Amino acid sequence: MTLKLSFTSTLPADPQCVWRWITDVRSLRAEMHPWLWMSLPKGLCNLEDLPFEPGQPLFTSWLWLFGIIPIGTCQLTLQSLNPGVSLVEQSPTTFMRRWRHARRIEVLADGTRLTDELTIDPLLPTMLVRPLLQFFFNSRHRTLRRRAARLSL
Repeated sequence: MTLKLSFTSTLPADPQCVWRWITDVRSLRAEMHPWLWMSLPKGLCNLEDLPFEPGQPLFTSWLWLFGIIPIGTCQLTLQSLNPGVSLVEQSPTTFMRRWRHARRIEVLADGTRLTDELTIDPLLPTMLVRPLLQFFFNSRHRTLRRRAARLSL
């Protein structure tokens, strides 16, 4: 069964700054901390640094729950990359039939709106996966809001 979820935050930060956060791999790891850790190619700093061909895997990443329990792999694959505006990741994973994650930023008068939209076909029952993903993405957005609030002081 396909599951669709959406998460939106208004951030008191410049759109270019938010774009750097959502493409910088250290920032991505910080968003996921402490729940999930993903391996990355040595020396990779930003997703935009990789040669991008829509639908072709950029690299394979190990995913670790709490940074210690391996839960599978993900072949990080971008379907689209519109610098400063949006990216769509649709990556083969060992724990989902389909994983599609779209991130979009919109310019606001007083900052930036960031929206994450997920479309997934989980292997586990939806009633288990939905609350886990809601918890995880709500945590990611809290991290981004705290970061933006610190910078706007």
